[in-house]
Amino acid sequence: MTKATTTKILPVHLVIPDTQVRPGVDTQHLLWAGKYVAAIKPDVVVHLGDHWDMPSLSSYEKAGSKYFEGKRVGQDIAAGNDGLRLLMKGMGRFRPSRMVMLRGNHEDRITRALNTDPKLEGLIGFHLFNDVALGWEVHDFLDPVEIDGISYAHYWANPLTGRPYAGSIDNMLRTIGFSFTQGHRQGKWVGGRELNNGKTQRGLVVGSFYQHDEDYLGPQGNRHWRGLVVCREVANGTYDMMEVSLGYLARRYGGVDR
Repeated sequence: MTKATTTKILPVHLVIPDTQVRPGVDTQHLLWAGKYVAAIKPDVVVHLGDHWDMPSLSSYEKAGSKYFEGKRVGQDIAAGNDGLRLLMKGMGRFRPSRMVMLRGNHEDRITRALNTDPKLEGLIGFHLFNDVALGWEVHDFLDPVEIDGISYAHYWANPLTGRPYAGSIDNMLRTIGFSFTQGHRQGKWVGGRELNNGKTQRGLVVGSFYQHDEDYLGPQGNRHWRGLVVCREVANGTYDMMEVSLGYLARRYGGVDR
């Protein structure tokens, strides 16, 4: 009698780059993303951070400048909460086995504001975000999480300076030394190294999943790739990767030709 064998099904990760939700921007792509999640049913969804854009707490603008006219912390938080509810609505009844939300440097603006003005404690804070209530596993800013050999963080920082590693994806692979995925940088960088021990190190930088343009990038800086990434057969730090552009999602679920 032949002994029955079973084939192990390796997990699927779906990666959501920075969504940067704020008042006044179109967030229908979050509904499309949720529908796509429900369609392919990944085991793990990882949001790379900067979901709550928090422009009212920007440290790059001078206090009292025209930039801050009409901006309110409460409205920023509400916009992010509404966007996350839209993503969950798109998923319908489906829920991945694991939903991971990373805090980005934009969410960390709240931490910096509280450190600067402790009187705000309790008035603003992550307790006003709805991610935990909606079932997300939340990780603090720059707190890495490893899943199936892939280390996820909003970005990877030089331990001596705290500044994010930059340069080419090949340089990042050599410097970081393990398989990683991060957001933070607009666009998409993909790389890999075949190591002498038979393993493969993978590097992925994807920092844009939104429809709006960023004013500070100017007319030539807003044409970077935007979309989701699906990683199939994830194991021991490697995977098969599929790109899912924002344009595809718009046509498939929004009836919009982008």
